[in-house]
Parts: sequence; structure tokens; C-alpha cells
Amino acid sequence: MNMTERMFQDHILQLCDMYGWLAHHVPPMRYNNKNMTNAWGTGGLAGMPDLTLISSRGQGIIYAELKTSTGKLSARQTQILNALHRNGAEVYVWRPADINKIAARLSGLKPATY
Repeated sequence: MNMTERMFQDHILQLCDMYGWLAHHVPPMRYNNKNMTNAWGTGGLAGMPDLTLISSRGQGIIYAELKTSTGKLSARQTQILNALHRNGAEVYVWRPADINKIAARLSGLKPATY
């Protein structure tokens, strides 16, 4: 499945709406850095996963980093995901090829197994 990260995120947000998950995403914004050049950032903790999903049906809290089929995690993203995991969080790196597993997890039909 070939899609941009934004298209993939929109698809996941539709699944969240369908299955009763609350979704939090801090969109990137453009700002001027100290060199007065445009830069992009979220204003939050660098490396935080793209989505924080909270089940309105008591099925958990998920942190999901979204990547295209060829996207790579930065060292900081890996550090944050590992820290969340070590603290008991349900953490994923999701790619478009995972969409059926994602839908199954969000629907509550079965737990994720990857």
C-alpha cells in the first residue's frame, strides 16, 4: 500500500472514529529558529509518537509512531518509544502494510500481535 504519512494518519483517524478511540495529534508548525530560518516542530517533547489513542471503551491507551513503508525512526524517536515501552505503555510503529492489524486492534476483536 503506497501512501503518504498524512494519508495513512487520516485513515487511522477514521478507524479511531469508527471504533470509539479518542485521538491526540500535535501537528507540526513552522517557526523561526535562532538563525531566523524557517523550521518545523511540534512544540512538545521531541520524538513523541505521532498519535496518542485513548479507548472510550476501556481498551487501553496506545502510542503510535506512523511511518511510510520506507520511513525510518530517528534516534530520538527510538529513545522515546523505548522509554514508553519500559514504563508499560502499549507502543507501536505503524506502517500502511499494518492496516489490517491496526483495524483489528482498534476494533477490539483481537489484540495486536506484532
